[in-house]
Amino acid sequence: MARNEHITQNIDWLTVLIYAACVTTGLFNVYAAVYNPEEQTKLFDLSNNAGRQLMFISSSVLLIIAILVIDHKFWEALAPIIYGFSIFLLLAVLVVGSEIKGSHSWIKMGSFSLQPAEFSKIGTALMISKFITQPNVNLNKFRDQLWVAGIIALPMLLILVSKETGCALVFSSFMIVLYREGIQGIYPAMLLTAIVLFILSLFFPILYICVGLAVLAALVYRFIIPRYDRTKKTLVNLSLVFGMMMLFVSSVDFFTKHVLQPHQRKRIDVLIDPKADPTGKGWNVIQSKIAIGSGRLWGKGFLDGTQTKFNFVPEQHSDFIFCTIGEEHGFVGSAAVVLLILGLMCRVIFLAERQRTRFARAYGYCVAGILFFHFLVNIGMTIGLMVVIGIPLPFFSYGGSSMWAFTILLFIFLKLDAQRPFTLSRT
Repeated sequence: MARNEHITQNIDWLTVLIYAACVTTGLFNVYAAVYNPEEQTKLFDLSNNAGRQLMFISSSVLLIIAILVIDHKFWEALAPIIYGFSIFLLLAVLVVGSEIKGSHSWIKMGSFSLQPAEFSKIGTALMISKFITQPNVNLNKFRDQLWVAGIIALPMLLILVSKETGCALVFSSFMIVLYREGIQGIYPAMLLTAIVLFILSLFFPILYICVGLAVLAALVYRFIIPRYDRTKKTLVNLSLVFGMMMLFVSSVDFFTKHVLQPHQRKRIDVLIDPKADPTGKGWNVIQSKIAIGSGRLWGKGFLDGTQTKFNFVPEQHSDFIFCTIGEEHGFVGSAAVVLLILGLMCRVIFLAERQRTRFARAYGYCVAGILFFHFLVNIGMTIGLMVVIGIPLPFFSYGGSSMWAFTILLFIFLKLDAQRPFTLSRT
């Protein structure tokens, strides 16, 4: 009994406090997004999204209690089973799933809908952490790199098949934990380079980018590579690297025109120029920016947002919840929310670094990476800096699957951290 009391006392209450602040702020903003002054919308009414969100939060408390009661060894020991079950649910979606808003990624049970893709992040994070922990695993070995790539790619591909592109892209955030745990820097560098080249290819002609890469290659060879290394082999390798980059740039046009679906191509066009389809795909972004900008410094006040009340921004209670924050609480309120989010991520990274087991540390970085991707893309798309891919703002956006999945994801890590004083170092 004393051991359990110690574990409870070692829960990181600062992280719990930040979590509670995020959830509470999110709840009141969901209420603001659905509030109708004529009907006097009630927070405790389950017929509206705010009331249901309160129910999701209340049930999350039960999940937290269950996680804290379960022995911490459960998560590492059963990681493969949890991962396998998450894959089973993703396969089940393809057979018995229902389509909601163009995404075939929901399992309906009466009036309740569950999105397995949200929970698959937990299973994948646990499985990656378990795999990395194995004593014979070395992330510098190509064989082990293939194994970890397969662990990530399997759920990612199944989610893509169910037309949930945004959720699938979240899995790229696992590169953060792989880099922290020793994978060569060339892989994250390749990923970042591909992202930069893809974006440049959307804004500039392919010829200009290829000429720029050729000039860059010449400058690297002339001024960065030491004179004694300027051999024929070095020149060939440099030419291959920049040649592959040019080939990638040349393939972007084919990919966007012949691989992406029409609505996905439209979203990219809207990112380049929101006015390209002002009443269609560009509507969300344009109205979102208007809503946030209209809040100015201090905002219009709680429940006084006009853009919010007249439903100018679709999905404002879920994917575009940040619009409500920006309009009703202004730059000050938006900055406070961003700082709260950054505080949560920094705290998770701090806790991850003090872990005594590699499993706990790796899992902590998985949590931080997933949160970072969601926060970056969600807020980025509401202000027109990212493609609208429809992913929630963790702990703020409306949704049971999202709230439960992120709560489980975070509190498994807090449970592992609470056990740290009783754990011998195995990093």
